[in-house]
Amino acid sequence: MAGVKQPSDKSYFLLPDLGEGLAESELVKWMVSAGDTVKEQQTIAEMQTDKALVEVPSPWSGTISELCAQEGEIVKVGAVLLRYGAAKPAAAAKPAAVAAASCMSVQIAQGVQEADAGTVVGTMTGTLTVSDRFARKVPDAAVIARDGKALATPAVRGLARKFGIDIQSVPGSGRGGRVTASDVGSFAEGGSASHAPSVPAFTPRIQSIEPGSVFIDQSDVSKRVPFRGVRRKIAEALARSVQTAVHFTVVDEADVTALEVKRREYSRVVGEKLSMLPFLMTAVCRVLKKYPNLNAIVDDAKSEVILKSGVHLGCAVDTDAGLMVPVIRNAEKLAPVQLGAAVKLLATKCKDRTITREESLGGTFTISNVGSYGGMFATPIINYPEVAILAAGRAKERVLTKDGKFYAGLVLPLSLSCDHRVVDGAEGARFLNAVVKLLEDPDALLG
Repeated sequence: MAGVKQPSDKSYFLLPDLGEGLAESELVKWMVSAGDTVKEQQTIAEMQTDKALVEVPSPWSGTISELCAQEGEIVKVGAVLLRYGAAKPAAAAKPAAVAAASCMSVQIAQGVQEADAGTVVGTMTGTLTVSDRFARKVPDAAVIARDGKALATPAVRGLARKFGIDIQSVPGSGRGGRVTASDVGSFAEGGSASHAPSVPAFTPRIQSIEPGSVFIDQSDVSKRVPFRGVRRKIAEALARSVQTAVHFTVVDEADVTALEVKRREYSRVVGEKLSMLPFLMTAVCRVLKKYPNLNAIVDDAKSEVILKSGVHLGCAVDTDAGLMVPVIRNAEKLAPVQLGAAVKLLATKCKDRTITREESLGGTFTISNVGSYGGMFATPIINYPEVAILAAGRAKERVLTKDGKFYAGLVLPLSLSCDHRVVDGAEGARFLNAVVKLLEDPDALLG
């Protein structure tokens, strides 16, 4: 937990970098309260990073005077997490707002000192006061653009048309008399439409809409769920992937009839059931050695593609908290039975939330077994900064032909997504074809 310099006076604790270059973490649970006396290395909070739930220890012994964040809050790295001081009786505890202001004053003082260490003497205390000259003022009255057409964006005009409202009749409270979505919502609630040939028989309840937000009809909202925890981190990672990597997907099928026989033999020998996944992993590891461009990560900051010598295989695991991707390091050195055991162990850790951040970092290629829940083909999203991901669908029995003869076979659907900036379409297709050939030839796969 480095990267953040802690204060020398030990009066407060700054949230350190809990991983590798994290900018923020979510406070899941406080393990202490104001007034508690803690020992060095005692767990004070649980924080959710992008990969795992991390226990944050106290850097020194002392008495907690203030908690500077609430559970569920996103805390920036370097921000004040809590303050130390003399124990205080419960009746003298500060209100939350006062405590927040006190914590904020420490952050302001620290920021000023770091920004201009040569001119600031001592420390800043109290709260920061902003002159009224710089405060943002709300117009006293709405303004309507009288000359020409009303000022409004196409989205706002479309919202007005949806409710049969003449945009020219809506008072604009935005800069220069611009009509905002909030203005349209307020007008729909209490105004009248001058040009509304057909108005619905019901009047929907409209909430005020801030610029840049979305319209939500509140009439049938059953529940609001905070976008937090693992789900929020998944969303951030996927958004970054689709905004950065240039995705393309190629699909194919593998006749795994003979491999299914081998899988059952292996299961009988080891005394426990093995799924098809370890055999697919073995095939992927073998083929990645021939196509190293797919066993790589992209360093966009340096405009470099980093090829890896070892195959560090990520395996998507579905949990109650959301999708997690633990990594099997040097998977190319493991036999199918060992891969199966590694998958089982990491999946258990993911589901009981004991997986460490280190066990979720450094992947070079990811496999997602979507077929365990149903479905055939998919368009998997790359686990950025990797450059490829393979999704396996559900194997199904089909009538197949070989050498002019019909037979009942087992077919495994496969979907490969690659970053087109690194992997050409033809290369991706050749890679997938090589995986299919190995799966269809168990002797070559396991020999």
